[in-house]
Amino acid sequence: MDVTPDRTASRPPHRTQSPTPVGETDVIVIGGGTGGYSTALRAAALGLDVVLFERDLVGGTCLHRGCIPSKAMLHAAELVDGVAEARDRWGVKATVDGIDWAALTGTRDDIVARNHRGVEAHLARAGVRVVRASARLTGPRTVTAEPAGARTAMTRGPAGAAEDAPAYRARRALVLATGSRPRLLPGLVPDGHRIVTSDDALFAPGLPESVLVLGGGAIGVEYASLHRSMGARVVLVEAADRLLPLEDADVSRHLARALRKRGVEVLTGALLTGAETRDDGVRAVVRTARGEDLDLGVERLLVAVGRTPVTDGLDLAAAGLTTDGRGYVPPADWARLETAVPGVHVVGDLLPPPSPGLAHASFAEGLLVAELLAGGSPRPVDYAAVPRVTYSSPQTAAVGLTERQARDRGADVVVNSMPMTAVAKGMVHGQGGMVKVVAERHGPVLGVHLVGPNVSEMIAEGQLIVGWDAEAADVAQHVHPHPTLSEAVGEDFLTLGGRALHQV
Repeated sequence: MDVTPDRTASRPPHRTQSPTPVGETDVIVIGGGTGGYSTALRAAALGLDVVLFERDLVGGTCLHRGCIPSKAMLHAAELVDGVAEARDRWGVKATVDGIDWAALTGTRDDIVARNHRGVEAHLARAGVRVVRASARLTGPRTVTAEPAGARTAMTRGPAGAAEDAPAYRARRALVLATGSRPRLLPGLVPDGHRIVTSDDALFAPGLPESVLVLGGGAIGVEYASLHRSMGARVVLVEAADRLLPLEDADVSRHLARALRKRGVEVLTGALLTGAETRDDGVRAVVRTARGEDLDLGVERLLVAVGRTPVTDGLDLAAAGLTTDGRGYVPPADWARLETAVPGVHVVGDLLPPPSPGLAHASFAEGLLVAELLAGGSPRPVDYAAVPRVTYSSPQTAAVGLTERQARDRGADVVVNSMPMTAVAKGMVHGQGGMVKVVAERHGPVLGVHLVGPNVSEMIAEGQLIVGWDAEAADVAQHVHPHPTLSEAVGEDFLTLGGRALHQV
């Protein structure tokens, strides 16, 4: 595919004739999260003049409140778990004397800060003009900067001088990338201490001795795992009949079993029917799948029931745009991520499914839109081949269709599962888990599903298998190193390819 157009043809004439007016540009991007800044960086690299609006910090939720700080904390949790495993399983006489919360969070914050400086430096080197203000649409290609009680700052990266330039016009396109916020439930008002959301849970004071996590999706499961590793009593409540309800049912089963083994109280098919904040914590009532009401006293209630798009203050109507019933801004053309208003594109969490609302999908969407705007012909994002990972202990990772989805689509499905403990390295880790492959008989692999230690680092192989429509017999020809966890993947495909070795 051609994604690097002729610079002479695509580069705006003004770039060689006269300086760009302060408020005029080729592309305006609203939102400096993963989708927004990837659009800006790629468009600038392809010769376009770009203005990026961000009212908070570039990097967005993922960098500052989600992906990066949470995974830093989860790594610390792995170290705590490792000490317990060393003592209980391997005879290493070790204990955790305590957790220095200030040191732990200081390391986390340093990792975030270094990444933040890196993103700002990338934008500065690319020549992206960053406007540190809220943006309000005044038309399909026009935007007004609206700072919150302060002068609008327009910089070329972190060190530029501020200028007053409240109105902007895009010659080529407007890209919306304003992201999402945690979804709230009626009657639950987060206070950052007793009742918290996934955005502020990491920054609440200290470690709670007990926590009720509301929501058994990826975010809720990760926070339940984190708090349990840190020694808290954890109750995990999910309204659906299983954890990770969007993943394969066998993934949910293995994960729930592992969490319960670790001491997490998992309640599926359960609903929170009441919650009262008290001086010492939260008193919550949970109705179980059997109709019983559990009265639970916990130090903290963590709400992780999903996220909702952010469009407030944008004035979408001024650009001729509307949201759907769920608050998303749907594209009229998924191949271009372009709305019904020509020249207005959407990336990231503003997109409805099949976009999964994941940072790595936002990167791909940003690259796609930027290359289109520069005159290229990139391939559309293949959402079926976007990996999904839950960084709990054990981890889960998947790409492609679940077994149920494949059967519902009428595929002639063949399935094989391989326990992680069926290979030597899986026994060494001792966390259980599995590899499950869903394929079409005499056809391509439709889905790869993993549960176990470090499977987040193994799913890239599954992405290539699904993305390139490989058949099981094709993968069975490739040799996996021994002894590794990836050997379980190889053994699974050997069996499906009719060449079973250790699996009978």
